[in-house]
Amino acid sequence: MTKQQIGQAAETKACDHLQKHGLQLIERNYHCRQGEIDLIMRHGNYTVFVEVRYRRHSGFGSAAESIDYRKQKKIIRTASHYLQQYRELAQQPARFDVVAMSLQGSDARINWIQDAFQVT
Repeated sequence: MTKQQIGQAAETKACDHLQKHGLQLIERNYHCRQGEIDLIMRHGNYTVFVEVRYRRHSGFGSAAESIDYRKQKKIIRTASHYLQQYRELAQQPARFDVVAMSLQGSDARINWIQDAFQVT
């Protein structure tokens, strides 16, 4: 599998996991000049911007640790662009979640971090 195929498979697994927990998919792989958001979902009255990270091993840090301040700011700018395009969603609360995945034997371990970071 290529790196891109692995990333798509991780996003699919994360999306399935979140849907099992009551979230509804709005959009996948939203792109704009500011960046990309892996999953945009609805959870109750929240619009949820989800960053999916996968690590085969933690030699360079965990999947969650890889979302540094610069990456957070890029996600926030991209979410802001999205909300400007869909103004009806801008009136509702939003949050930023992370789904960090790693291999544990032959199984993927999923760590869903709700409200992982906030706009400052």
